[in-house]
Amino acid sequence: MPELPEVEALREFLDARLVGRRIERVLPVAISVLKTYDPPLSAVEGTEVTAVQRHGKWLDITAGGLHLVAHLARAGWLQWKDELPAQPPRPGKGPLALRTVLAGGGGFDLTEAGTTKRLAVHVVRDPAEVPGVARLGPDPLSDDFDRAAFARVLEGERRQIKGALRDQGLIAGIGNAYSDEILHAAKMSPFKPVQNLGDEETDTLYQALRTTLADAVERSRGLAAGRLKSEKKSGMRVHGRTGQPCPVCGDTVREVAFSDSSLQYCPTCQTGGRPLADRRLSRLLK
Repeated sequence: MPELPEVEALREFLDARLVGRRIERVLPVAISVLKTYDPPLSAVEGTEVTAVQRHGKWLDITAGGLHLVAHLARAGWLQWKDELPAQPPRPGKGPLALRTVLAGGGGFDLTEAGTTKRLAVHVVRDPAEVPGVARLGPDPLSDDFDRAAFARVLEGERRQIKGALRDQGLIAGIGNAYSDEILHAAKMSPFKPVQNLGDEETDTLYQALRTTLADAVERSRGLAAGRLKSEKKSGMRVHGRTGQPCPVCGDTVREVAFSDSSLQYCPTCQTGGRPLADRRLSRLLK
C-alpha cells in the first residue's frame, strides 16, 4: 500500500506536471472506483488544475474549484502517460480503474491489481466532505507536529503501539510498512502497550517516526512515479524481509502473521532477543 512517503512523492510528481494544465476528460473504467455523484465527475472536465495536495495517504487534485480526491488503497497505483491511446478505454477485468486525459496530450491512469477493489475517487467541493479525509489525525511531517503534539495524540491510548501508529484517526499517513520501520528504528516491540511508554521512550519513538518518514520522502523525491514502488522496497530494513539478516545487528528478521497482513521485526533490536508469539495463538509479548 502506498503510504505517506510515496503519496508525497506522487504529489510532488503531479504538481510539476498538472498545475496549469487543463483536464480534457476523466474516464471511469471500473464501476467501483467512483464514490460520489454530486458534483459529477464530468464537472472537472474543461477546468484548469491549480494545486495538488496530500492528506495522509489521499491525493487531492484541485481543478475548477473542485477537488478530485483519490485513495490508492492496498493495490492501487498511478501511472503517468506522456501519450494516451486515442480510443477511450473499455470496462473490463484489467487493472485500469480511471483515466484522466489532459488537453494537449498525456495524462495519468489509476490502476488497481487483484480482485479486491478498494481504490476510491471522490469529486467534492471541499476535501473534508470525504469521510476518510475528515477523520484524519495530524500529519506527522507537519511543522506543528512536535514532540508535545505526539504525546497528546498518544494520551489515553491503551492499544499496542503498532496499532496506534497505523490508526489514521491518530496520525495520518502511516501504514503497515512504515510502522514496522519506525518501531525497528526505535528498538521497540510492536506489541508494547502505548500506556507503558515512559517519557524517554516517547522521545525515542517520536524521533524514529520523524526521521524514518523524512528519510523515505527524501529518497523518493524526484523519482518518476514508476520507480517509487521499487524505491520503497529497497529502503526497508525489516518490513517485507522475513528470513533476511537485520542490517543493524545481523539477527534474522522474523514475522508475525495475521489474517490479512503481517508484521516484521528484529528480535535482537526490538524484543530482547525473544521471538514474538503469534498473537492468534499465544499471549502477546509485552
